[in-house]
Amino acid sequence: MVQNVAGHLTELEPEDFHLLSGLEHGMRFSRWVAKSKIPEFSRLTEEEVEYRIDQTMDRELVERKTIQYEGYRLTFEGYDVLALKAFAERETVEGFGAPLGVGKESDVFEVQSYRPMALKFHREGYTNFREVQKERDYTSEKDHISWFYTARKAAEREYEALESLYPDVSVPRPVDQNRHAIVMEKIDGVELSRAKLEEGQVVGVLDLILEELATAYDAGYVHADISEYNIFVSEGGITLFDWPQSVPTEHEHARELLGRDVENIVSYFQRKYPQTAPEPDVEALADAVAADEFTTSEAY
Repeated sequence: MVQNVAGHLTELEPEDFHLLSGLEHGMRFSRWVAKSKIPEFSRLTEEEVEYRIDQTMDRELVERKTIQYEGYRLTFEGYDVLALKAFAERETVEGFGAPLGVGKESDVFEVQSYRPMALKFHREGYTNFREVQKERDYTSEKDHISWFYTARKAAEREYEALESLYPDVSVPRPVDQNRHAIVMEKIDGVELSRAKLEEGQVVGVLDLILEELATAYDAGYVHADISEYNIFVSEGGITLFDWPQSVPTEHEHARELLGRDVENIVSYFQRKYPQTAPEPDVEALADAVAADEFTTSEAY
């Protein structure tokens, strides 16, 4: 569990981190790092490697396989430790709190800094690696692809998008990124899927979402995975989050993906609020969003 991982930071010694970093380096070349290679990657003696492997395996930061050869690799908890150490050294994170959301592709926790923040660990590829390879174009950049590479690339892409979009688009303010993890502003509000909008709020909230999609497109990005599960609603407005699948507007399928985003969110409102939600021409609406010419009166 990630909460346990946070506790390991004070227990681990520098040599333990050398071992973890050495395995991280070795995993660039193979899924399992041969034991004979670990001293070279970690700059530890064979005897020190033996001892540190036992220490880190006891904490479930490292795992072993013995088929064909004796090999080792980081668990995701081991990768979490390396990211947390980097954030602690930068003084980005000073304390670890409760979970904010746990899903198939990410775990989000409250952390303490100069104010409460959210720490997101990307988990892409951990349980559905083949599907992620098909959907994310950054997994085709190299022959050997580890879970950790996929998760790191997802975090890098999301952080880049947030930096480009904030504050013009209502997204969480990005604070820091390391490996597969992002520290960002903690979002207030409730997930759209769990929100119960009053009749007079339905069209207004839909308008806000479409306006943010239009502003994001104008700023150079398509979310490419928008749904009721990655929109927060609050008294102050709406916030769009989860941007690892985002694509730049010059992407060959950007307009198609924008159309899918618009259709997804309009369809959700029509399903949940059939008596109130509008029934626009979705293709024309997507064109208006892409041209940043979306207005309520023209769209509906």
